Amino acid sequence: MSALFEPITLRSVTVPNRVWMAPMCTYSAQPDGPEAGVATDFHLAHLAARAAGGVGLVIVESTAVRPEGRISPYDLGLWNDRQQESLARVAALVEQLGAVPAIQLGHAGRKASTNRPWLGGGSLPADGIGWQPSGPSTVPFDTYTEPLELTVEEIHGIVRSFAASAERALAAGFKAVEIHGAHGYLTHSFLSPVSNHRTDEYGGSFENRIRFALEVATAVRAVWPEELPLLFRVSATDWLDDRDSWTIEETTLLAKELHAVGVDLLDVSTGGTAKDAPIPVGPGFQVPFAAEVRAATGMPTSAVGLITEPAQAEQIVADGQADVVLLGRELLRNPHWPQHAARELGAERRWPVQYGYVVGSRG
Repeated sequence: MSALFEPITLRSVTVPNRVWMAPMCTYSAQPDGPEAGVATDFHLAHLAARAAGGVGLVIVESTAVRPEGRISPYDLGLWNDRQQESLARVAALVEQLGAVPAIQLGHAGRKASTNRPWLGGGSLPADGIGWQPSGPSTVPFDTYTEPLELTVEEIHGIVRSFAASAERALAAGFKAVEIHGAHGYLTHSFLSPVSNHRTDEYGGSFENRIRFALEVATAVRAVWPEELPLLFRVSATDWLDDRDSWTIEETTLLAKELHAVGVDLLDVSTGGTAKDAPIPVGPGFQVPFAAEVRAATGMPTSAVGLITEPAQAEQIVADGQADVVLLGRELLRNPHWPQHAARELGAERRWPVQYGYVVGSRG
């Protein structure tokens, strides 16, 4: 039996396999007007294709809890009824196709209000469809617009927005929620001393820098049903060993705190705080961090990052380096990667009935 295609149960939710779709921004929503942040036919087709392709769980791309929390004006949002209705279509179809529907909730912080990457990225001016970003401190990311420093009252308001969006995600039919705490966006920027220069209760010490992350996780868990899993994506390292930065040792300590407030799985990624970070990109380069967190805490983890081959993914799970693998770019190249991997590993293939009667469980 393939370890990669064994089911995994988190709380009351059983996911049929360990190949999950990572949240990937597509910058394809309307930027303004009544349809701003609303999931379109593109999102529906994009996400449904991967569910039909056999992934066990689909995580919808980072979805902003507030308008100013979008990475770009073209991101999805979940702060109003129209957005909730559009995402309910996504959740229902993903589930109908045999995968578990999940959604990542986030706030971009100092990396907000940027252009589509294929149009050059970078900050958009606040006099058009862009806006003034904010963060824990007035430390900009690279050449982006300098953010405003959030007040304590504003921080508390964002925590409440995460909880409100989680309630909307539940009403839309999602079975898991992931909090985006990675890649230099707002939650990660509180964690890292590179971007957090505060001197109040949200800055300085480790206990203060993790305060926002724990408050968000606690607020979401309070409105998210006890029987449904809560995930948290983290950057395990800033890759800045020569500077005062976020480290794997701190990630492990944070994981224990998150687990204590009800987080069920840590989605372990890396980087995003500094553009000049010397990241040694290569096959499975982030897997050791997931393995270290798992070994030190006993908490379930997922591994990401240049996982492209079925045998590679199988070994990660079989060896206990992570409980789950998340695929991103590889699923863009091949939406049916899980079906091909199941055939290669001798596992049963889980096709939609409309395909399965033609190709069979091993066809």
